[in-house]
Amino acid sequence: MHITRITIWHLDLPLHKPYWLSGGRLKFEELDTTILRIDTDEGVSGWGEGCPWGVTYLPAFGKGIRAGLQELSPLLIGKDPRRLDDINRTLDLALPGHPYIKAALDMACWDILGKSAGMPVCDLLGAREPAPVPIASSVSTGTPDEMLAEVERFRALGYRVHSCKVGADVHLDIKRINHLAENERDGEIIFYDANRAWLPREAITVMNAISGITSWFEQPCETLEEIAQVRRLTSHPIGVDEALHTYNDLVRIQADGIAEIVNIKINRVGGLTKARRLRDFCLATGITMLIMDTGGTVLSDTAVAHFAQSIPPVSCLGVWSCQEMVSVDPAPGQGVRNVEGCFLAPAAPGLGVEPEEKLLGEAVAVYS
Repeated sequence: MHITRITIWHLDLPLHKPYWLSGGRLKFEELDTTILRIDTDEGVSGWGEGCPWGVTYLPAFGKGIRAGLQELSPLLIGKDPRRLDDINRTLDLALPGHPYIKAALDMACWDILGKSAGMPVCDLLGAREPAPVPIASSVSTGTPDEMLAEVERFRALGYRVHSCKVGADVHLDIKRINHLAENERDGEIIFYDANRAWLPREAITVMNAISGITSWFEQPCETLEEIAQVRRLTSHPIGVDEALHTYNDLVRIQADGIAEIVNIKINRVGGLTKARRLRDFCLATGITMLIMDTGGTVLSDTAVAHFAQSIPPVSCLGVWSCQEMVSVDPAPGQGVRNVEGCFLAPAAPGLGVEPEEKLLGEAVAVYS
């Protein structure tokens, strides 16, 4: 089997309503996603998606994906897409770094591998855990009452895990957290995500002020060095998100005792192949995981669900549903959908979702 063509589409994804994170300093109203299809000489095709969360969240942006694909796509023509390590070595040799550019290509190759093997991607990743995976809500920064109202909205959709965005003001953050914690229900998880907004002084102040709350904090500060400083002076579990890019980052997080939880975002780390390496390290060293993507449609959500269902539930706290936040759906009725606050990966071979070309519009590039 050999790759014969790679077709690229660009879609704008307006959010249903504006969204603030990192303590409200970052506002988002629309995402820029790239969807691609890899075709082969045996008639098997695979789909992939890459969608950074805007241009201010990470060192990644939508136009950068399409520019990078212009460099990389021609190099994959003639290669066997099922040889995933060879594909990834080719991409890394041709373009060092920039993992977010490569993730959609890797995803599409996994889709092809699953279809050619007659197996869903989660089984190819090692095993399908039978239990559905909880979806974590994403609660935008607001007043304590506004944030609780948003949690209530997600509760009505079946969600039992809530990621609440903090980081705007030390005193207001303490009020937000206390208010949400007082209204936490039995069997529910509410955790607090600063998206690197706090300085170490601020993170230490907030976390020590609410020492009686049984929860954890995600990415309290910008860098691993700052988080390590916070780790030494606080007792709550800490999660690392935006500061985890590579396998070496994860090794350092574990070796230095920086965090007990990591958020593996498929696009940010370069695709399912590299995410699998991170997963295995976490399982071997007792690090708990959240599995997400940086944005996108039901296509990205479905890949996330497959990956998360390859992880024992005790080690996977949940996933995220970006499709709930965007107003464009290129594959109606397909892929993973919220069922009582959970995702269940499709049983069909590959990813189990095929975007409708008429909903994608005109292709912006074709490489053959």
